[in-house]
Amino acid sequence: MLEMRRLRLAAAAVLLGGMLLAGCGNGARLRQQSESGTPQPHHAAPLAIPPHSLVRRSCRAEAAVEPTPTRSFAALVRKDAGIRSAPEGGRILVRVGRIDQNGYPTVLGIVGGRTTAGTCRPDALEVQLPVPPNGRTGWISAGAVRVFRVSDRIMVDLSERRLVAYRNGKEALHVRVAVGAPSTPTPVGRYVVDERWLLENPNGPFGVAALGISAHSNVLHDWMEGGPIALHGTNEPAAIGQAVSHGCIRLTNANMRRLLPLAPAGTPVTIRR
Repeated sequence: MLEMRRLRLAAAAVLLGGMLLAGCGNGARLRQQSESGTPQPHHAAPLAIPPHSLVRRSCRAEAAVEPTPTRSFAALVRKDAGIRSAPEGGRILVRVGRIDQNGYPTVLGIVGGRTTAGTCRPDALEVQLPVPPNGRTGWISAGAVRVFRVSDRIMVDLSERRLVAYRNGKEALHVRVAVGAPSTPTPVGRYVVDERWLLENPNGPFGVAALGISAHSNVLHDWMEGGPIALHGTNEPAAIGQAVSHGCIRLTNANMRRLLPLAPAGTPVTIRR
């Protein structure tokens, strides 16, 4: 618990004044200029992980970490570790630390786990890779992370241009959104909220807040950090319902304020056509 409090305080205190929001609007990757070409000051929002969601290290709690329609699991990285291609002995695909390259606590979506014969606790967890290309997974030592449950989830329908957020399996928000333009489409797939940022100027191009997710553009390969994707507000509410972004999901500022408390770090995000 003390470790979680320290992480929350660290995240809330991070100020990245010299870093700029990524071009498609990702509050998680902050080193590029915005679509308007001007900086947008921001600061980290807390992880918002409820204390009761932390999984205690017991057989009953850790025997199964596979997601269900109403519950998923995520991992808060506790120490430097390599995510490998196999539970043991595989090559390192990417290295992660307690804090990511943008100064935010590192959060990974969990796909499943491997339990050693004769025990009931997983010794390795299969997680979504936080780097492009999309859809890849790897294995991280269970001892390098803290596992927590997530009862929220987000569904984005690109053809309908709608976002639906659920809490405990019940619909909590259903709104229209703007999506990627035909030349810079929003990537479909299963992702996770890995960063949460508050914008200090609600009238800027990214509105009041941005939720960074583990998705990356499939076409903007030359962008910093691989063209990361986010859910964020906007100063152009007339664009809602259209396909106009560089791949990010835009909400009105009012709806972004409603979404933020429904999307703690680790929330799974499914994007479909």
